[in-house]
Amino acid sequence: MKDIVEIGVRDVPDGAVIQVKVVPGSSRDRIVGALGDCLKIATSAPGEKGKANKAVAVILAKALGVGKKDVTLMSGQTNPRKEFLITGMTCEQVQQRLEIILFV
Repeated sequence: MKDIVEIGVRDVPDGAVIQVKVVPGSSRDRIVGALGDCLKIATSAPGEKGKANKAVAVILAKALGVGKKDVTLMSGQTNPRKEFLITGMTCEQVQQRLEIILFV
């Protein structure tokens, strides 16, 4: 597994933006780990009509300890590589929480 610092997370005025690689139609919902500069997330939701995007937002919110409304898809609506805005968190806070999740 790659180092958590390699995952693309950057600060923006409203919070932090994280790069995610989504794998829809998986057997279960989970954060897989780092994949290059992305956080790889598998979801059982199908990749149609935004279902996987919504499921990934919920997975991220739960993992980061924020509300569902604090996670917004910024780009990549129909692409497996996406960017999500985490409102109210800094890049450093996102990385710290992911490190706890991925290395415990």
